[in-house]
Amino acid sequence: MFRKLGLAVLFLALGSVAAMAADFNGKWIGSVETPRGTQSITFDFTVDGAKLTGKITTARGAYDVQDGKVDGDNIAFNQTANFNGNDVKIAYAGKADGETIKFTRQTGDRPAMNFVANRVK
Repeated sequence: MFRKLGLAVLFLALGSVAAMAADFNGKWIGSVETPRGTQSITFDFTVDGAKLTGKITTARGAYDVQDGKVDGDNIAFNQTANFNGNDVKIAYAGKADGETIKFTRQTGDRPAMNFVANRVK
């Protein structure tokens, strides 16, 4: 009996943790302040368990989400962009806050930039 009760409590606890995880699926739009001005950026995310895929669209074009991961309210992924013939890795890390994601974006060895993306309804 204690074993069944223990299993029931375990499943309830795991279900509660899963229910608290953020839903990153869908379209999000943000603006990043860069040395060259404000850059609009659109994310179209698909989540399958802990795996994140999708597209990143900027004025320079559309890019695939690479190495995407979701862990509860946290999201992380990379983008490879080409600047003047050189491939540059851009790393994103974010945390859900309601209908927004608070992001940090790191491009190469440049200082990290913070910005917010809002869910498109």
